[in-house]
Formats: sequence, structure tokens, C-alpha cells
Amino acid sequence: MDDFWTAKISDFGLAKLLMPDQTRTFTGVRGTRGRNLEVKVPNVEELVLSSWVYKCFCDRELHKLVVGEDQVERRTLENMVKVGLWCIQDEQVLRPSMKSVVLMLEGITDIASPPCPTSSSSM
Repeated sequence: MDDFWTAKISDFGLAKLLMPDQTRTFTGVRGTRGRNLEVKVPNVEELVLSSWVYKCFCDRELHKLVVGEDQVERRTLENMVKVGLWCIQDEQVLRPSMKSVVLMLEGITDIASPPCPTSSSSM
């Protein structure tokens, strides 16, 4: 929720910015630290999902995101990807409200092409 009680979609990891006495949510690391992780992806650029999705969007290669799915309507997929990219913007002010997300997904509101979700990414 923003200052005007408007629901926003954002990274729930932002709870880590709160002081321990401001939340009851446990935000510390869980599990085993320091284990190696073997990742098998054809291209190293696919490791950061948001950057890869944005690249596929810009290159008009959204079919790469739905491998194995035969019945995907291209326009619906494009709209879902655009809404998703708007919702994960690093800049909080760029993220749409929940109402805007619903209107975009229902086709009531046009969806502008989103910018790269991470300000540090160079696509």
C-alpha cells in the first residue's frame, strides 16, 4: 500500500528494509549457506529472469518463454509479459496499482511498452 492506501504490486523482499521492531516478518537467511548451485541454461543471459524476459520482449521472441506450450495466444502472452514487467520495475513510482493491473489484464486499459525493469541493466 502506498501513502494513499492504494495497493501496489512489489517485491516482497522490500520487507528487509524495515527495522526488526517494525515487522513480525522473518527476513533473515534460511537454509544452508555457501552451497554451490549448478544451473543448466543454454545462455548465461537467461540466469536473471527479469532481464531475459525483457530481452525476449524487446526482440519479439516471447515464444522462448513458453516452451512446450502449444496453445498460447500471442497477444494475451504479450499483454501478460508487459504487465509483469511493469509490476517489477525497480522504481516504485513506475509500478502500477492493483486496479490498473486488473484493468490492463481485462483489456480495458491499453498497456504501454515497459522500460527495462532494472535500472542497472543495459539492454
